[in-house]
Amino acid sequence: MTRKLALALLFGGRSSEHSVSCATAGGVLGALDPDKYDVIPVGITRDGAYVLASGDPADYAMDPAAMPEILPNGTRVEWPEDATSHALAVTDASGLRRHVPVDVVFPILHGPWGEDGTVQGMLDLVDLPYVGSGVLAGALGMDKHFMKTVFAQSGLTVAPWATITREQWRGDPGSVREAAAALGYPVFVKPARAGSSVGVAKATDASQLAAAVETALAEDTKALIEPGVVGREIEIAVLGGRAGQPARASVAGEVVVTGRDFYDFEGKYLGGAGVELVCPAPLTEAELAEMQSLAVRAFDAIGAAGLSRVDFFLTEAGWVINEINTMPGFTPISMYPKCWEASGLPYPALIDELVTLALDGRGRD
Repeated sequence: MTRKLALALLFGGRSSEHSVSCATAGGVLGALDPDKYDVIPVGITRDGAYVLASGDPADYAMDPAAMPEILPNGTRVEWPEDATSHALAVTDASGLRRHVPVDVVFPILHGPWGEDGTVQGMLDLVDLPYVGSGVLAGALGMDKHFMKTVFAQSGLTVAPWATITREQWRGDPGSVREAAAALGYPVFVKPARAGSSVGVAKATDASQLAAAVETALAEDTKALIEPGVVGREIEIAVLGGRAGQPARASVAGEVVVTGRDFYDFEGKYLGGAGVELVCPAPLTEAELAEMQSLAVRAFDAIGAAGLSRVDFFLTEAGWVINEINTMPGFTPISMYPKCWEASGLPYPALIDELVTLALDGRGRD
């Protein structure tokens, strides 16, 4: 009988997307086949402590009144001391310490200190295989300024933007106002290194710009100002290829927003009214084929591995890439798994494929 894989599921974290990460982990915990995997749930508290967390998916449900969170529980998890042991040191609440071998890590982390290449670098140092992109792709995918710069250099169409800093806003707010005016209102202001629409604000005119900038810069020291793009919001899932094979893209899904300014955090995760996810999105064969090709090009442009969701606007002039997410939301109802489900790859099988890609290690050299 084939030995079960020891999979460390890593979630929570120090970023503002802590609860989203927990909810995503709950979805994965519910789908992992116990006949295939021995799961070690490793939670990261908001202070950055690694603890042995609950393995019950019900503990991570998204509830607006009580968002899921990793709390200190008296346990500790320590990573391997070197690149040869491949074992976690787990100390339980009674102080008993044991070593738990690990075959692969699934870092379901969103935002800084997790999705941005930092945790991936740590795992590289101790030679533990992991799901998803490596250091460079994680860093590029997290920083919207450099992401758009790489995309533009690769010949992909992105919306124009201006990058501002907290120091610039404090010392020379006039230059920020000029940059926004040059782009043309309405504009969106978003943290350069955050996700899940945290810190994103819309300014319909100059009078609303200061509040929008303050909202974004509360999350990051750097922010982007982008003009409002008129077009359909369509997202697509990319899955890395096995050795010798190219990455492949799913069918697409459309975000239909009515009665809201944009697809914000409440609409994404808390069941806010005015948002509908349509998958598959109504596209012609030619439109879908072009979108799939562009998504794979974006995936390859940053050197991504494993998985990514690429978000587009379909405008009258064609496709405009909004961003790439190297660790997209991964609950069963999130767009990434929904797109693959509609493409014939069910959620549990998708997880199996990602683990296989992680063990294969392709795309992180």
